[in-house]
Amino acid sequence: MRTLAILGLALTTAVGTAGAQRAHQFELSAFGSFTHYDKTFGLESRVGGGARLGYFFTDVVGAELDAGYQDLRPSTGTASPSLTLGGASLSLNFGNARHLFYILGGYSRLDFESGAPYRFTDAAVHGAIGERLFLGDHAALRVEVRGLYAPNSGFPGTDWAGHLVGSLGLSIFTGAGTLADEDHDGVPDKRDVCANTPLGATVDVHGCPIDSDHDGVYDGIDQCPGTPVGARVDAKGCPMDSDHDGVYDGLDQCSNTPVGAHVDAKGCPTDADGDGVPDGIDQCPNTPTGAIVDAAGCPLDSDKDGVPDGIDKCPNTPPGTEVDSTGCPRFKDSDGDGVPDDRDKCPGTPPGSRVDANGCVILFTPERTPVILRGVTFEPGRAVLQLESFTVLNIVAQSLVANPAIRIEIAGYTDGTGSAATNLRLSQARAEVVRAYLVSKGVTPTRMVARGYGASNPIAVNTTVEGRAQNRRVELHQLP
Repeated sequence: MRTLAILGLALTTAVGTAGAQRAHQFELSAFGSFTHYDKTFGLESRVGGGARLGYFFTDVVGAELDAGYQDLRPSTGTASPSLTLGGASLSLNFGNARHLFYILGGYSRLDFESGAPYRFTDAAVHGAIGERLFLGDHAALRVEVRGLYAPNSGFPGTDWAGHLVGSLGLSIFTGAGTLADEDHDGVPDKRDVCANTPLGATVDVHGCPIDSDHDGVYDGIDQCPGTPVGARVDAKGCPMDSDHDGVYDGLDQCSNTPVGAHVDAKGCPTDADGDGVPDGIDQCPNTPTGAIVDAAGCPLDSDKDGVPDGIDKCPNTPPGTEVDSTGCPRFKDSDGDGVPDDRDKCPGTPPGSRVDANGCVILFTPERTPVILRGVTFEPGRAVLQLESFTVLNIVAQSLVANPAIRIEIAGYTDGTGSAATNLRLSQARAEVVRAYLVSKGVTPTRMVARGYGASNPIAVNTTVEGRAQNRRVELHQLP
């Protein structure tokens, strides 16, 4: 009995809901039994029979009445007692459409009839486990093992008694019942064309899931009904928008749209001014066609002339130059120094030179920093200008003529080779040659002083060829 109770408790704990659909059905059963009696009764184990009437309140919980009869045979003596018994039980049922297991417990009354000592009635409690093996929807073989316990037995000399009964019978099920529905979609398995429907999905009369918006997530599970056709959805049936542009994935023909960009109905960024920066990100809308822009969509203007790069046909216009709509100077400037030819007193200024308002090279800074005339060279050991010197001296002459208030010292220097006296004479002679050339180009002689400094004030070391070449130079010093 203890083993039976423990087994029954374990099975009860394991039960969730019954897989079989038997609610509101009746069970009629006939059975044969085999009983092993308490040894104190002195009875042999005997075969008997009986019948049951049961009712399923739900798929799990049921109740039943049973009655049985047995001819008994004592182990000793000639008495021929009989046993009539009846019982009432509550049962818990679980399983599926083909196997329905159960446990039950209840009250039994055992009526022994014959002469002494087999003339008494016992009240007992019972518990059982069993299984129904269905042969179809309405018939099943029923196998059961039942234990009975009479706490106060009427058998002489016995306080309590326990009996064990095994039975095998045939059950017939009648009544409406509930048809089996394994996937719990409300359509019985017999008519369910689509088995294993996900729990919660809405189905049609055939048991097949409905997907009204055709997004692949069934109605009833779909938390976002009415999804546009073609949109990709998540497991809840809600459209995804990976680039957060307001157009759903699957419909979005331009994925990975930058955050903040305005898009059209296809999810593609719009660019009203055609500058390559999408509207919404473009901080300078209405950029002129052809202009080069930065990442914010604003036109670049490298030479600051007011005409955007890409449209500017004259890039690198000098600062302050008045330009036309194409970015080119309004006036002709042949040497590109920013001074129109009609005002340029020094035409032919080398590209990149700093010029004054007259278009002449600015020789001196406000700090009157000495100017080294690079490119002015002499024949070795002589005060004779080489041909390449004239280009530089011509530019100097132009600037001095255009700026008559400037007075200068022409300073000649040599490297450290040779005697000091020789170097001093050579440097003085070279300075005077430069002065003479500038006079020949129109510079007033009284504005210029020529002085030789020999090897003094070197600007590089005299131990290398390169250093000595730098020290052989002519400088212009602005005088007060």
